[in-house]
Formats: sequence, structure tokens, C-alpha cells
Amino acid sequence: MDEKGILDRIQSLVEEERELREKAEAAPPGPGHAPDRARLEHIEQDLDQCWDLLRQRRAKRQYGENPNDARPRPPKQVEGYTG
Repeated sequence: MDEKGILDRIQSLVEEERELREKAEAAPPGPGHAPDRARLEHIEQDLDQCWDLLRQRRAKRQYGENPNDARPRPPKQVEGYTG
């Protein structure tokens, strides 16, 4: 996936995340939100992976490597990055 594809995917995930959060805030509390919470967690993992892949591609390009060699890393590896 090229940078435009990654950025498009990020935009799509951010929009879906926003919609789910707005829906959750407007609904009464209860167990009916379990699927939404599960989907939100999945979206957060996907976003972490997309941002990581984008950073990998940019770093490879910066150092004269082929950005197409960048590969998505497992969610556990990219979750919680702060820098």
C-alpha cells in the first residue's frame, strides 16, 4: 500500500471512530454497546498499524531504502508507541 492508500485508510478509520464515539455518547449506558466497543478497539489497533507503516515508509525513503519494503507490524508491537 502506498502513502496515499495508507492516508485514505487512516481517514476512513478516523471517520468511523468518530461516528461510533458520537453514537456511544448519545446512547444510554448498557451492555448493548459491546459490539461498538469491540469495533473501537479494532479501529484503534488498525490506526496504530497504519501510522506505524506510514512512519516506516517515510523513514525508508529518507534513508534511501525502498518504502515498498515496509510491512505492517503486529498490533502488540505498535500499540502504545509515543514517539
